[in-house]
Amino acid sequence: MATQLATLAGGCFWCLEAAFQQLKGVESVQSGYAGGDTPNPTYRAVCEGDTGHAEVVQLTYDPAVISYRDLLTVFFTIHDPTTLNRQGADEGTQYRSAIFFHDAEQEHTARAVIAELTAQGLFDDPIVTEVVPLDVFHPAELYHKDYFRRNPFQPYCIGVVAPKVAKVRSKFMQLLRRDDT
Repeated sequence: MATQLATLAGGCFWCLEAAFQQLKGVESVQSGYAGGDTPNPTYRAVCEGDTGHAEVVQLTYDPAVISYRDLLTVFFTIHDPTTLNRQGADEGTQYRSAIFFHDAEQEHTARAVIAELTAQGLFDDPIVTEVVPLDVFHPAELYHKDYFRRNPFQPYCIGVVAPKVAKVRSKFMQLLRRDDT
């Protein structure tokens, strides 16, 4: 089976990139921007909050190795899907929780996972994650690639990214790449 794409927004893309890079079946993770109306957005413009874009990651994955549902399970574990336009201290629409689906099957799976999580009552507040079609993905500037791997001792990486990476390693051992265990 051919690889597929998943595009997710859950706060800072450095966190999402580092978390998803650990998973077997995820062939690549690219940080970028989606969901806005500004063509060719830059990091600075997105951070100012005027573009309408969210920080996202676009995953290329092998569905024979890891399912879209598993990716969403990890996604809902590593960010707070109940805070509107905010993840921790990061605030603004660029940090919103969103699933940008690529086809009807992804949309159906995303809505089903949200309904299941809601029914299970895992969160104290309602899930506010947007489920919307991907219009355009804009790759982020190259200096964002492998940000956590290249900057593990940067204060934001120590305080915010590293705990999310550790959470994935502790909760999803069965999904980790062999070289990351």
